[in-house]
Amino acid sequence: MIGSSDRSKRLAWLVLLLAMTAGSIESLWITTPTVVAQDEAGEEEPAEDKPAPKKGKKKDDKAPAAEEGHSEEMVILWIIRISGSIGVLLFALSCYFIATVSRLFIELRPIVAMPPDLMEDIKQKMEKREYKGVYQSIKEKDCLFCKYASSGLAELSAGLAEARDAMERTAEVQVVEMEKKISMLAVLGSLGPMIGLLGTLKGMIASFMVIARSDAGIKASEVAEAISEALVITFEGVALSVPAIFFFAVFKNRVASISATTMFAADEFVRKLASAAKAAAGASKAAPPAAPKAS
Repeated sequence: MIGSSDRSKRLAWLVLLLAMTAGSIESLWITTPTVVAQDEAGEEEPAEDKPAPKKGKKKDDKAPAAEEGHSEEMVILWIIRISGSIGVLLFALSCYFIATVSRLFIELRPIVAMPPDLMEDIKQKMEKREYKGVYQSIKEKDCLFCKYASSGLAELSAGLAEARDAMERTAEVQVVEMEKKISMLAVLGSLGPMIGLLGTLKGMIASFMVIARSDAGIKASEVAEAISEALVITFEGVALSVPAIFFFAVFKNRVASISATTMFAADEFVRKLASAAKAAAGASKAAPPAAPKAS
């Protein structure tokens, strides 16, 4: 568990350092706003009142609708452009998050920990008292139930209490192994707001750079774009963090539930096997000795 935590921390710091490097490069060399001072001679002159042409009235009415539709179609492209390199990093982390959650949904299931066909096979062999076949079935399968049961069977000769202790130790190890698989969800839940905060700082710095470098007048479009960048990246970071924290809690509870259910089933199996062994030993002792043959 300690090694997994250290590895997750190192990976988190590496991703955060990568995000800071990408944001710094983009801020300083790629998207630094350039503000050109406006000349006094270039100021707009008040337009004279002119009558609107009657012939082009219908065309002008259709123009705003067309421009509005065009802007709505380009919203996704605008978000991609304004997110920059930090947005690309968040998109990569989102893809990794989706792949991890999908894999965990497949691996962390009760039917994977205790395959129904294996449990039915063990039950039938126990009823037929084929104990050697039961042991062979457990050794052949690689699942959580078999790991618990095999560790208990290895110590069953020393007593039922020792067998339970062995299964509990094995359960602790297996829970740690399963929690390693979900640890990256906690890392993503912590990294999302931090990367979003980095985007917020980058956008606010860019907006104040526009204001500081404006000699004659401030271009509202450049300031608004920088602020939009800060808000969009913050939103993307939070959008990654919230589901990551949620699914981390879901899978942590699932790990505890699967481990407890499997442990209960393995303990019941070992107890039944120990009772059957005691009954067989008692029957062999109670059997009368064979009568000697007459010469």
